[in-house]
Order: sequence, then C-alpha cells, then structure tokens
Amino acid sequence: MRKIISATFVSLDGVMQAPGGPEEDPAGGFKFGGWTFHYVDEAGAAAMDELFSKPFALLLGRRTYDIFAAYWPYQKDPIADAFNPATKYVATHRPDTLTWQNTQALGADIIATLRRLKQEDGPDLLIQGSGDLIQTLLANGLIDEIRLMIFPLLLGKGKRLFGDSAMPAAFKLIKSQATSTGVIMATYERSGEIKVGSFVTGEPSDAELERRKNWK
Repeated sequence: MRKIISATFVSLDGVMQAPGGPEEDPAGGFKFGGWTFHYVDEAGAAAMDELFSKPFALLLGRRTYDIFAAYWPYQKDPIADAFNPATKYVATHRPDTLTWQNTQALGADIIATLRRLKQEDGPDLLIQGSGDLIQTLLANGLIDEIRLMIFPLLLGKGKRLFGDSAMPAAFKLIKSQATSTGVIMATYERSGEIKVGSFVTGEPSDAELERRKNWK
C-alpha cells in the first residue's frame, strides 16, 4: 500500500505561497515570493536530499506541474535526476497538454483515482507545492504523512496550507529538527481520530492519569 506524503515549506502563520521565487505565484498581489531563500543551510539541504533519496512518484496540481515542467527537464542536478524519471500524476482538465516525460493525468475523479493508486504496489506519492490539491486531499482524509519546514516568518496574506475544509484527524510527531537558520523541520504521520476530554468535568485526561502514576 502506498502513502501520500505532503512535503511543504510554510511560514509561522501558515502561508505556503511562492516559496521559491518572486515569479512563482504572485496571485492575489503576493509580494514575498522567494521567502525561503535566505534560510537555506546544510541541515535543510540534507533534509531535502533525504526526502528525494527513496523512490517516489510526484503528485502535482496543474500550476505546480507547469512550473516544474518548465524548469526541471533542463537541469542537471540531484533533484532533476530524481524528478525527471519519476512518474508524475497531475490534477488537470487539460491532459493533452502534459508534455513532461512519464506524466499521467489523474482523470475526472481525482479522489477515486488516488484511492486506487494508494492500494497498488509502488513508490509513495509525494506532493510538492500544489496548494489547491492539498486542500482537496485534506478534505478527504487522503494525506498519510505531513512533512513541514516551518520558517521563522510572518507573511500575512497568502495561500495557506490548512483551510477550514480539512477532515479532522490526529497526527503524531515522528521526527523533528531545527536548522541553524531557525527553520523547524517536523514530520507527522496520521494517528487515528481526535480524542477529546475536559478539564472541568472532573474526569482526568490520559496525560493526567499518567502523571498521577508517576507521583506514586
């Protein structure tokens, strides 16, 4: 069974728009394209190398696909060497215009296609960028793992990673690291349903019960 993994650069206030450059996505008058540039260090680069070191297929929205397809086929570096031969699954209404090698359209029913792909054998499906597609997948509970690189910035207006339509779910932190430039890298995997409790009903939470055990 394959996992869907979302790997995303995000600001402290949740903005994911145009991390790579000024012209990447200026929609809505966004003025801070390229906001990740001055925070790159060896730890961050190593984390990206690790992300792309295992076999994967790319899962992309159309805007991100067009940006990648105009750039990566013409590069000679480790990321290009990983991206170009990988299978690319794209959410698009224009499948006849997909020209990057090894690209397939997800079809009219994206959710049904992804549910089928997840049941098949093969490499995990890695989302890069693709904010609108991420919203659709979160709303349908299809993302199994979220890898965040959280940058010490407040960007104000901009496209955000998490919207109001996300299906409620619990995640657990399985890995974290801070870089020399203040970026927090955190990996979360899906961990079932949300558990709730109350501090005012007299019923102790699981954490409180554990603390009481330790007091004895």
